[in-house]
Amino acid sequence: MEDLDTLVLRMVQDWQLGGIPVVLVTVARTWGSSPRPPGSLMAINDQGVTVGSVSGGCIEDDLIDKVRQDGIQALCAASRPSVLRYGISADEAHRFGLPCGGTIELVLEAVSTLSRIDDLLVACRRRRSTRRVLDLQTGEVTLDDGDRDGVPSLDAHSLTTFLGPQIRLIIIGAGDLPRYVCQIALSLGFEVIVCDPREQHETWDLDGVTMSREMPDDLVRRLQPDSRTAVVTLTHDPKMDDLALLEALDSSAFYIGAIGSRRNTQSRRSRLKEHFGFSDAALSKLRGPAGLYIGSKTPAEIALSIMAEIVAAKNGVELGESVQTAKDKAQSVARPPRAAISETTPVMPPILYLNLS
Repeated sequence: MEDLDTLVLRMVQDWQLGGIPVVLVTVARTWGSSPRPPGSLMAINDQGVTVGSVSGGCIEDDLIDKVRQDGIQALCAASRPSVLRYGISADEAHRFGLPCGGTIELVLEAVSTLSRIDDLLVACRRRRSTRRVLDLQTGEVTLDDGDRDGVPSLDAHSLTTFLGPQIRLIIIGAGDLPRYVCQIALSLGFEVIVCDPREQHETWDLDGVTMSREMPDDLVRRLQPDSRTAVVTLTHDPKMDDLALLEALDSSAFYIGAIGSRRNTQSRRSRLKEHFGFSDAALSKLRGPAGLYIGSKTPAEIALSIMAEIVAAKNGVELGESVQTAKDKAQSVARPPRAAISETTPVMPPILYLNLS
């Protein structure tokens, strides 16, 4: 499954190849609360069909009405980029679903060969972070290397945005838990690769997931995890998990996690330090036990906790060290269960065991 930005760009490419006029809309700036952050994309064709979003829906409806009433040229006169601002007044903010008097500024560009959509998609597919500069006078676009998480900027002459590789998740292991992790990751727009070379563990088909029978270290070394890649080991087999971790810890992956008990986690850290020479600083990148503590019991709940931690790491949210998860678990064991017996709880009658021999 593609992330939303790539989906928008690919649809723009398809419409363009089909000779369908299309306008690419970019959130350039926001003030106050806004439904979508700067850099968000949507596209609208000359029939009023859209992909992507820039608000909760009301702004999209306004743009669709403009196109259906006055054609695509209503958004970009003379095929030149234009700037629209919504939510200047409290009434407009309320009308367009912008909370707390928020304001959103959009740049609209009529897509042409000058837009270089094809080149941008090639760069994304090659996992290159790209800076895109749109000339507001001519509609001409220049592309060069840039920070994927760069902040968009708009001035009187140009709009600068940053796009790049899809967030990628490498999963070691192909059991029930990895399947649930895959399903959640796909719904979040991750590119997902699953690796399990063990013949006794059958792989499964899941649309959008790439399966591999390579050895974990070979796979991680080949893929060279970048700052848009997360790696999580889920086999419970130290031989498999450690192979992947040895390579992942030397990479730029933004998240590296391993499942296991607190005891196994400590043993893993000691093993990696004593036998493979990893420093405490290097091992600080390893999240274990993987996942946020949410009292999860089932594979689906554990998958949710793991993906929540991965998303938090992606978004730069500091969650503290993994020992916090261990503390949470220890405290949960010490607490009495929610369904503890109280004065109003009926007492079960004694059970009689009869010897029928």
